Amino acid sequence: MARSIIHLNVTDFAVAVERLLDRSLLNRPVIVTTSQSWRAVVHDMSEEALRDGVRKGMLLKDARRLCSKAVLKEAQPKIYRKAMRGMLRQALPYSPLVETGNNDGHLFLDVSGTSRLFGPPADIACHIRESTQNHLGLNPIWTVATNKLVAKAASRLVKPTGEYIVEAGTEETFLSPLPIPILPGLYPKELSRLEEFNLRIISEVSALSCSQLVVPFGKRAEKIYYAVRGIDSTPIFSMARTPPKICVEHFFNNESNDWQLALAVLFELAEKAGRKLRHRNLVARQISVWLEYADRRRAIRQVTVKKGICHDDTLFSLAQAVLKRAWIRRIQLRRLRLICAKLTAPSSQAFLFPEEKKHIAHRQNLTTALDRIRMRHGEASIRHGRCLAY
Repeated sequence: MARSIIHLNVTDFAVAVERLLDRSLLNRPVIVTTSQSWRAVVHDMSEEALRDGVRKGMLLKDARRLCSKAVLKEAQPKIYRKAMRGMLRQALPYSPLVETGNNDGHLFLDVSGTSRLFGPPADIACHIRESTQNHLGLNPIWTVATNKLVAKAASRLVKPTGEYIVEAGTEETFLSPLPIPILPGLYPKELSRLEEFNLRIISEVSALSCSQLVVPFGKRAEKIYYAVRGIDSTPIFSMARTPPKICVEHFFNNESNDWQLALAVLFELAEKAGRKLRHRNLVARQISVWLEYADRRRAIRQVTVKKGICHDDTLFSLAQAVLKRAWIRRIQLRRLRLICAKLTAPSSQAFLFPEEKKHIAHRQNLTTALDRIRMRHGEASIRHGRCLAY
């Protein structure tokens, strides 16, 4: 039986939420930024700003040059997360298999086999859109297809408002006349490579065999071969099935390649991640460091440990070693991210030696005291001397 996948997307999600909070922004160009500094970048923009050439990730100074009349709003991640939770509540009654984006207004639902309960997938999508409009004031577009790839491609086709149904068996016919950038999942380097070969339409790529695609794309050839034909077996990763992670990041208002500054930022990120782990009574067995340079290129390194960790000093020590491995360029940094994954419950194993038990108990007492101070008086109430570098 063919799957039925619904994709809902609130176009320009951050801008849509900001317009709910401030009605004066309606029908005006809006740019949501990471901060108000000169080195800030564009987080999201309205359709009016998009038509003037503003794009996500663009430096704010360049965006203001293109769209001088735009209203600037600083991003509010907590508000966006709250809005995403509201969208999730509207979708969950129809399917337990709901996958959310990264607070970006995207939802995927697998409603295969639910027609007897709720009607055809298109009716379910309409009901969710209506309830989202009534309860949240947001107006998502929706598409229906047999897989996530085609559903997302269809939503890109009908932006900023609209709906689309791709019937089972028509996926390749639907994709054939579309420009290649509409196809999800292709890397920028792959799009550039296709442009070099003068391939601009999806049907031009689907005419090539997998062996022909191996020459320019190597291991990615098979993925591209199936993608241009609308074949995608990726499952919906519901919240219950998605491996939990803790992610903290820092945007550099003034881009820098100062190693000591990066260490100071990393230590503060380790403190934040450690507090979140301890609050959930979890430990992490995988630590990843994610760097984004001023030229938008990225470097990611990670390490896995047998024994889970949650204390700031241990987290920082491991993260520092990973950062050294990721520090491979002299280009200035614009963003640093620390990710704690493979989360598990802490081990209940007793200590063998009294000295070790005493040392661990002292460290836990100190960490608990710091957590209580910050919980009562705010995160900035007490800081490590290393973090005073910025």
